[in-house]
Amino acid sequence: MRQVMLPLRMLLTLLVICLLSGGAQAQASRTWVSGVGDDTNPCARTTPCKTFAGAISKTAVGGEIDALDPGDFGTVTIAKGITIDGGGGQVAGVSASGTNGVVVTAGPTDIVTLRNLRINGIGSGLNGIVYQSGAALHIENCNIFGFIGNGTTTGNGISVATSTTAALFVNNTFLTNNNNGIQIAPSAAFARSVFVQVQVLGNIGFGFHLNPSGSGGGTTIIDNSSVLGNATGIGMSGGTLYLGNSVIIRNNIGVAVTGGTALSYKTNMINGNTGGDGTPLTGLPLN
Repeated sequence: MRQVMLPLRMLLTLLVICLLSGGAQAQASRTWVSGVGDDTNPCARTTPCKTFAGAISKTAVGGEIDALDPGDFGTVTIAKGITIDGGGGQVAGVSASGTNGVVVTAGPTDIVTLRNLRINGIGSGLNGIVYQSGAALHIENCNIFGFIGNGTTTGNGISVATSTTAALFVNNTFLTNNNNGIQIAPSAAFARSVFVQVQVLGNIGFGFHLNPSGSGGGTTIIDNSSVLGNATGIGMSGGTLYLGNSVIIRNNIGVAVTGGTALSYKTNMINGNTGGDGTPLTGLPLN
């Protein structure tokens, strides 16, 4: 009996080792998606997945999902620190008819990066990117358009709806043909946001809407950006705005400040807004 039991124990030990080894290798630091991939694949470069949602469970915290070729890679919820990169020179799309494109619900120390994506609401999308939680969200070189939603609480290209301390950094990104281009509306804690080389064009509501509620507040920097053809270029009900090197032209209303502090520096062009340019200067700029 002992001679039978010994090999059996060895077999069980080997099985446990194999299972543990398989579990450790289940998530890769870099995974891949392709327009001709399959979510049953391991998301390796030679066996890519089909969607971002399919790849995210196979990508380690701090890892990266890359697009190999053009495709519509589907909506996704991100609950950990990760980078999604659509690649340069191709169309890595997310179609979000009647829903949100990307929802970020990451942890308090997680950093999420979204790069080189084209997020299309197809006229009925709720929000292009919703930032609900996470230490920081970086949005780089993205086009976000077609998010009309219900025209009140949804319909934003980018929506900041955080309730804990958060930071948003947006660079070289277009927001067009949405209800609002960007809505900064933390419900609690402090939200910091920085926009550099951001083009907010032709949105039917606000280009930028700085609208904290409850105990939410924040600081927003808009630098070297363009706000054209919106109903209101920049609307503000709270927080602090630093506006420099930017163009706010041909909106209905240029800048509408009903609360908070708006600091507009002499490097801005605020003119030609048909219903009035507004008077954003309420503090003492450092120039």
